Amino acid sequence: MKKTLEVINELKRKGLIKNYAIGGAIGVLKWVEPFFTRDLDIFIVPFQETKDKTLISFSPIYDYLKAKGYKKWIGQWIIIESIPVEFIPAEELGKEAVEKAAEVEFEGVKTRVIIPEYLIALLLRAGRDKDIIKINMLLKQAKIDKKNLREVLVKYNLDKMFDKVIKKPQ
Repeated sequence: MKKTLEVINELKRKGLIKNYAIGGAIGVLKWVEPFFTRDLDIFIVPFQETKDKTLISFSPIYDYLKAKGYKKWIGQWIIIESIPVEFIPAEELGKEAVEKAAEVEFEGVKTRVIIPEYLIALLLRAGRDKDIIKINMLLKQAKIDKKNLREVLVKYNLDKMFDKVIKKPQ
């Protein structure tokens, strides 16, 4: 994982992405007890914009990685130092989550991880059964700023869904 994070930091230093933060299951793992996951979800804010502002071009990122020898794909994941990595373009909620991400260190490598309140919102929006399980783990195990969580949920119209699908911890 250390080498993978070094490569992702390189993408930022080279100006191929404006910013990033780890989300998904590995993001959740920063805040809760360990569980198995197979991939690394990286929410990115790209530098390059296309003429059509609604499109994001990943070509510069993938061309750079290919030139560095990272050519193997499994489904939507590019393999970087044996880790399947999925780059996820950050839309409005994702951009805010990246902006407010926690700066942490992993094996001496500085990286950014989405904080629990935003992970909950992103997972809730995805809405799969496994995402709801991760939300409940975060609610039980992570230190949650409940005021901030409610503000994020209301801002992105997820508050009613949260109240409906999430079992309140006893």
